[in-house]
Amino acid sequence: MTATGCGRRAFARAPDATTGAFADPRDPEVNRRAPERFGVRLETSTGTVLIAVVRAWAPIGADRFFNLVQSGFYDGQRISRVRPGFIAQWGLHMQPAVIAAWKNAFIADDPNRQTNAKGTIAFAFKDPNTRATQVYINLADNTQLDAQGFAPFGRVTAGMDAVERWYGGYGETAGGGLRAGTQGPIEAEGAAWLDRNYPRLDRIITARIVP
Repeated sequence: MTATGCGRRAFARAPDATTGAFADPRDPEVNRRAPERFGVRLETSTGTVLIAVVRAWAPIGADRFFNLVQSGFYDGQRISRVRPGFIAQWGLHMQPAVIAAWKNAFIADDPNRQTNAKGTIAFAFKDPNTRATQVYINLADNTQLDAQGFAPFGRVTAGMDAVERWYGGYGETAGGGLRAGTQGPIEAEGAAWLDRNYPRLDRIITARIVP
């Protein structure tokens, strides 16, 4: 696929849930094989973050991440879970209809081939084979996650300082992780609920595939 550039721009409204590129998780357009190596450029409210993805580390996860980024799925999302010294997590869409469409669009687990070192990125999940759209960046060396099956598929190569500036004062209260089972309000109202109750959350402005 042709890589797209990423200029910094104002926060954008995502495509409508019924017409957006990511409306249907079964669409072949969002189920393509990723390149063996590719980059992702996140423009965030604290600065630019560059991620290098290595498909061999976790091919199923890398494919899903590639397609979500390529479709614009992550644009505008709030970074709803930041635990300083642990992880920063996002992946819940701004629109409830899109969250509902992807909530159970699971991919199979990848074997863990890379440790959860600081700066690596992996998919969050609750139970085996339940990875969907939520990803996290390790803010520390979290080797304890390796045995739990969390499989990094890439790492931050520039902009880790921007990641570490993402607001973490809300802890687990702004939805928390999948295993806590407290993301219902976000699923029901999308970003509107987060903006009303947790206005200091940082966000992904755009996520783009880069060479």
